[in-house]
Amino acid sequence: MTGGGEKCEGVVSDLLNFLNASPTAFHAVDEAKKLLKNSGFEQISEREDWKLQVGKKYFFTRNYSTIVAFSIGKKYVAGNGFHIVGAHTDSPCLKLKPVSKVTKGGFLEVGVQTYGGGLWHTWFDRDLTVAGRLMIREKKDDSVSYSHRLVRIEEPIMRIPNLAIHLDRSIHDGFKVNTHNHLVPVLATSVKAELNKVAADNGSVESGVKGDDKTSNEKTNTDNKKHHSLLLQLLASEVGCKPEDICDFELQLCDTQPSIVGGALKEFIFSGRLDNLCMSFCSLKALIESTSSESSLQDETGVRMVALFDHEEVGSNSAQGAGSPAMLDALSRVTNSFSSSDSKLLEKAIQKSFLVSADMAHALHPNYMDKHEENHQPKMHGGLVIKHNANQRYATNAVTSFIFREIAERHDLPIQDFVVRNDMPCGSTIGPILASGVGIRTVDIGAPQLSMHSIREMCAVDDVRHSYQHLKAYYKEFSQLDAKITVDI
Repeated sequence: MTGGGEKCEGVVSDLLNFLNASPTAFHAVDEAKKLLKNSGFEQISEREDWKLQVGKKYFFTRNYSTIVAFSIGKKYVAGNGFHIVGAHTDSPCLKLKPVSKVTKGGFLEVGVQTYGGGLWHTWFDRDLTVAGRLMIREKKDDSVSYSHRLVRIEEPIMRIPNLAIHLDRSIHDGFKVNTHNHLVPVLATSVKAELNKVAADNGSVESGVKGDDKTSNEKTNTDNKKHHSLLLQLLASEVGCKPEDICDFELQLCDTQPSIVGGALKEFIFSGRLDNLCMSFCSLKALIESTSSESSLQDETGVRMVALFDHEEVGSNSAQGAGSPAMLDALSRVTNSFSSSDSKLLEKAIQKSFLVSADMAHALHPNYMDKHEENHQPKMHGGLVIKHNANQRYATNAVTSFIFREIAERHDLPIQDFVVRNDMPCGSTIGPILASGVGIRTVDIGAPQLSMHSIREMCAVDDVRHSYQHLKAYYKEFSQLDAKITVDI
């Protein structure tokens, strides 16, 4: 297998660091921003005019949960194509409800709602915490401002306990989770919470004792009707503010067990959120490394881009999802930054562009062999999987499949194919959404994994390396390869 060298070996440890720092989509985007800034990418804003230059590297974010980064070839001219890898930052999880305060049976519990199609039974008996973003009121002198702050409580503070088998002997006949009644994590016991109730700085506690700042205390007491004061105190302590300064939040439950390399031969990665942070990281690192040297963009005629979207797990229909105008807006603004005279340049650029939709794939499960079509059984260590579906649940076609496969063959990288059984439903990705919405040639691919949508998933170390190498080669070589395709597509 051709070169990756030390950087290729390091991609696995870098992925683990990324996973462990990214319990939510907000944190994943924040980590991506750090990596990009450290690699010379400049942050720009969609609210401002863009003054772009060839040979330069840029990125922007939407909602702090979607990020688009791109590098412009030194030989780029308006109307040339974009070479894109698209992935997503979100994963199935349990998110706190707007009113999360639940008290029953002598316990303080936290109301949550299901996000995406999770394997919810895997969330039982795990050491859980919360992470996400807070909207904080900040006071300075006589002025008030509001800021977005990331938060993550490191220690386990919640648990969803299973029912003892003695109280349900039928459990082995099939455990069916009632997502409303059963998925309610325990935060504390009511007695212990009362004994350990800690007053806020202004004297306000859950029972309604008021201090001198009437306005702040009224706000706190209102929030305490929506959320346990104990939870608000923990969050405030973590970010260094007062509980009453938390105006709102988007929080989700997270497993506190770290991502690790495991298996008897250290060949697997055990982690939450591999779907799809593994592909997000590999595509991001591939873009960064493919543009790291002074000469890397010297002969590039196109724009290399990575787009990591939020909300794929729930259909992508949001202002920051793949179903939004985010991708098309980015292509349009880059194109128009270099020419505003030809209104057809964007349409020409799209027809010259190519999208790799990178989302994790289903590896063959040794205990459920019959769940895979006989001739399409992706194996771990077997490299990236090209996904096909005649009903367009994936956007791959013969041309796009060939291009991606040719890059693999040039670098002696393994490649696999997947088609779902005819008698089973097929999942989908952002690929068909972007292919139909933008009109861009697309191939759907992903690294094989097991336990998809579980709280703890697994993939192969080798496939992380394969993914990084393959995507890096795609960025570097697509322009030259595409120029050799003479078929009018």
